[in-house]
Amino acid sequence: MNAGSTSKASGLLGISQPAVSQAIRRLEDMANFKLFERVRSRLIPTQEAVALMRDVDRYFVGYEVIEHRIRSLRSYGLGRMAIATFPALGTGFLPRVIAAFDAPSKDIQISLQVMSSRDVHEKVSAGEADFGLMSDEMSMAGLEHSQFVRMPGVAVMTASHPLAGSSSIHMKDMIDRPFVALNPEDSTRLGLDNQLSARDIRLKPVVETPYSHTVCELALAGVGLGIVHPIVALDFVGRGLVVKPVDVEVMFTGMLVFRPGTPLSENVKKFLRQMRVQLGHDQDVLAEAMKARDTSKGSSTSRQSNRTGNRIS
Repeated sequence: MNAGSTSKASGLLGISQPAVSQAIRRLEDMANFKLFERVRSRLIPTQEAVALMRDVDRYFVGYEVIEHRIRSLRSYGLGRMAIATFPALGTGFLPRVIAAFDAPSKDIQISLQVMSSRDVHEKVSAGEADFGLMSDEMSMAGLEHSQFVRMPGVAVMTASHPLAGSSSIHMKDMIDRPFVALNPEDSTRLGLDNQLSARDIRLKPVVETPYSHTVCELALAGVGLGIVHPIVALDFVGRGLVVKPVDVEVMFTGMLVFRPGTPLSENVKKFLRQMRVQLGHDQDVLAEAMKARDTSKGSSTSRQSNRTGNRIS
């Protein structure tokens, strides 16, 4: 399939050209259909061969996963932890957790893979990650899951923004001002649009992007004001990003997901507890950051309580 001819295939496999031809004939006889059309000196795969190749590729991917797992167990034993996470909690939050967890002192190797929620689902389902963190936008069918964090979105902007001195952001004040938005299909964006529509407020985004991280970068660059995941916003406070509460309730949720029937190692349980500790700390730091930048009296922030379910004990 990859070589295009029996001569090239024989070189790749390290066997004779007649042996390759015989193997193809045996497979075609067994399948009772033709796998290749012989055109001059080339082998052109039939549609049946292409379909079969997809299944063969999946088989070898699975085989490679098993090989990788064997190598990992040989090298690290059970002192290895694989985490799959969506970007909101993978770019800043989990690195802070890992630093606090102090993996080197525990002789643990951690694999932190940042990917889409869909890919997180696939990784955990396949047993390639001890646990995952994903948004609640897609189905978690086939996985054990519990809520890790649910927090209201916050407004972010540069310090020079006209609303940066406000104690909180009122969306009516954003009419005719540059707005940086999450993508239209994002569930939090849909919730925001519905609330604004009910108030007869129309915003015209200057930029749309799928990630809170990118919204923060754009806001910090002075492109406009955005509404983002609060834990992501915290990653930018040290760089001068102004963070404010906002008068719409746009909730950001992170879910913990596990492969059913797979017991958690003690190291994973300890790490999950460290995640809870770090989340509480981050919420406190974020609340203080929003208070510190208030210039009017009576500003307040709220902290949501979060649970991770019985898997963390």
